[in-house]
Amino acid sequence: MAVMTAPAPVKAEAGVSPKSRRKIRDNLTGHAFLIGAVLCFALFMWYPMIRGLVMSFQRTRRGVTTWVGWDNYLRIIDDPSFWVAWKNTFYFTGLALIVGFAVPFFVAIVLNEFRHAKGYLRVLVYLPVMLPPASALFLFKYYAYDPSEAGLFNAILTFLHLPTSEWMQSPTMTMPAMVLASTWMNMGGAVLIYLASLQNISGDLYEAAELDGAGIWKRIWHVTIPQTRLILALLAMMQIVATMQLFIEPLILANGAGTQDSATSVAYLIYQHGFFQNDLNGAAALGVIMLVVLAAFSAVYLRLSTKD
Repeated sequence: MAVMTAPAPVKAEAGVSPKSRRKIRDNLTGHAFLIGAVLCFALFMWYPMIRGLVMSFQRTRRGVTTWVGWDNYLRIIDDPSFWVAWKNTFYFTGLALIVGFAVPFFVAIVLNEFRHAKGYLRVLVYLPVMLPPASALFLFKYYAYDPSEAGLFNAILTFLHLPTSEWMQSPTMTMPAMVLASTWMNMGGAVLIYLASLQNISGDLYEAAELDGAGIWKRIWHVTIPQTRLILALLAMMQIVATMQLFIEPLILANGAGTQDSATSVAYLIYQHGFFQNDLNGAAALGVIMLVVLAAFSAVYLRLSTKD
């Protein structure tokens, strides 16, 4: 009698499951996007930074490049315009922190109190940000800062029976005028960020402060500022970094250096060395110095914020 044997089990087909294939495909897609971003950063940010650092230790003349060590840095530091540019840059940054940092915060506080037309007011405040910076600065230069009585600001001063100003032609008014124009152009983004932060503050805190007899200034000092201090610190650091790269304002409003070098900034000095004096190595050295200074400010901020 023949013995019946059970059929051998069919082996599972070798290969990758559909779920694994889908996971690999998703990973490859994500890595492809990541590689593209890394290549863009490497080509347009990291390579210029490394190339500038290398050029700061070189000197190129008649197509011949030689290593000169710290000579470019010593030459730049010995230039009197180097210290004038840093003084002007720090002066502009200080004024911008006093005016350009405080004004958007208080504008946001005022807008947050409105119950109607909030969208319209936000668009109105943000509108200058949408203008090209060059167009806005030319508007200030030829319309607002006209040194004659036809200028907007001088016309207002004349109407108020106050002395007029030469604005960009005056060494003492150059920096305040540039801060005013820069604040008007750039405060829209900061105002919207502050508004978003203010709307996250619980109304119970204001009610408790009001019941304790706190006036509007005390409510701002004891409730609003403590509740938004992280955003305030972050935007303060961003403003310091941005204002220390002052360039387009002196270039357009003051034709570069301004009267008696009152508008010369570090960024404009880099531009002068690179494009007017054909001193790319000196410009690279000055750029590295600016990078170190901004990195020091950023390190201090990160240290303080981490400790906090």
